[in-house]
Formats: sequence, C-alpha cells, structure tokens
Amino acid sequence: MENNRTNNILRKPDWLKMKVPSGKSYLSVREIVETHQLHTICTSGHCPNMHECWGRGTATLMILGDICTRSCGFCNVKTGRPLPVDLAEPQRVAESVRLMKLKHLVLTSVDRDDLKDGGAEIWAQTIQAVKQLNPETTIETLIPDFDANEALILQVIEARPEVISHNMETVRRITPWVRSRAKYDKSLQVLEIIAKSGVRAKSGIMLGLGETKDEVMETLADLLKVGVSIITIGQYLQPTRNHLPVVEFITPEMFAFYEKEGLRMGFRHVESGPLVRSSYKAEKHIL
Repeated sequence: MENNRTNNILRKPDWLKMKVPSGKSYLSVREIVETHQLHTICTSGHCPNMHECWGRGTATLMILGDICTRSCGFCNVKTGRPLPVDLAEPQRVAESVRLMKLKHLVLTSVDRDDLKDGGAEIWAQTIQAVKQLNPETTIETLIPDFDANEALILQVIEARPEVISHNMETVRRITPWVRSRAKYDKSLQVLEIIAKSGVRAKSGIMLGLGETKDEVMETLADLLKVGVSIITIGQYLQPTRNHLPVVEFITPEMFAFYEKEGLRMGFRHVESGPLVRSSYKAEKHIL
C-alpha cells in the first residue's frame, strides 16, 4: 500500500445505503446538541447509525474541543492547533446528558498532544460530573492513547466508567499509513493497562484499507491476548477525496465470518457489519 491519497473512489454497494435521520427522539437530541454547541463524533464522523443511536437514547459526545493535534488519514475531525481547554465543559456535558435523557453515553475526545496531561484531568472530571448528575446513565469512554502513559490512563480508569475503549483502527502492516502518530504496539499496551485494571476493555477496527483476512485474524488474536473482551468491526468509508481511499468494500458475508470467528475465539461481544462503528449498540456492551 502506497503512502498517498487518490481521487479514485469506488462505487458503494447496495448494502452501504444509509437511512435518512428521522424520529422524535433523534430530532430532540439534535436540537440539544446544536443549542448547547456540543461536539459529537456522530456528526463530525458522518456516522451512518446516528439516527438509530440517538433514537435509542445513546449518543457519542466529544470533549476537549473539535480540533485534533493529529492528522490520521481516515479521520474527518479537523486538525490543527486546538483552543484552550474549557474548564466548564465537564458540567456542561453533564447537564446536556440530563437534558437529552441519555440512557448510555459514549464519551470521546480529540487528541490533545499539546497538553501536558493529554487532557486526562478533563476526562476524569467529565466522567465524574456526568455520574453525579446522571446516576442512572452508563458510560463508555473511547480514549486516545495518551502515549501509553499509565498514570494518565489511570486517571480515566479511576473515574470508573463502565467500559473503556481504545481503537486499534487497522492491522499492524497498514498502521503507519492510517494513523499519524499512534503505534500498533502502543495501542495494545493501552488496552492491556485497561484490561488489567478490571474495567471492561473494548477496541475497534476498520476494514477495506487493503488488509488481508489473515491480518485481521492476527489483530483479533493480539487484542484478545491483552484482555480485550469487546470488538467492533466495520467498513471504512472515505470521508472526502483528501482522505485515504477505500481499497475494497467488504461483503456482509465476510463481516458475518469475522463475528462468528471472534465469538469462537472468546470475545464477549462482537459487533461486525458494514455500517458498524465504535459506539454501535454500545449500551449492550456493559452487560
């Protein structure tokens, strides 16, 4: 795989057709997101399941701004110099969760390599604020790698979210082209720290970037070895012509194969399908 981006875009197959967002619950959540100027990976990532998740009382909020210090080839989040940390954000997020009446919150963030603690303190404060104001709401955190700094990762762990996720994104061979700074083995180290703490560890990968079946199976084995119990597997979709191209559209039958194999290997939950994303049916993963 060459380290370049191309304007050649494959035609999407029928199984990747998306529904138009609708429904009373969806519209209510969207209004609160817009009114309170919240950042969501649902919208910035053009998630195909946004209407379904918002309609079920689940949403993915993004903290620490909407500008990332990294520039990964697959990601549609803005990159550049972030704004200063908003110290009022934890309470604002907690109040928004209450207004949305969320049953389950997935909390994620941009990478903040500009901060000494990578944003870990705001992470912990936000989890704590949400729990205090919304004791019935369960939380999954989708964290950056914090450069595998155990002390920073422990700040998130000690805030006690129900699930902590960190995405591998792709297989070992392709990682250098897909992720701008993150390393395959460093991500495994992060996930091992999470799993050893006793908190449920989760990860996700994208397919269609040129990986082979053997490489996918190797990645699943690596994740299982470090203690990951939940895995999501979805199709990579090119956000814009400036992002990495789709090499292949994986068939639903192949996704079903990976789900079956993942469960056979010993994963507790496997969400595998063309439109599956990191937070898809995330509320199931606390069970």
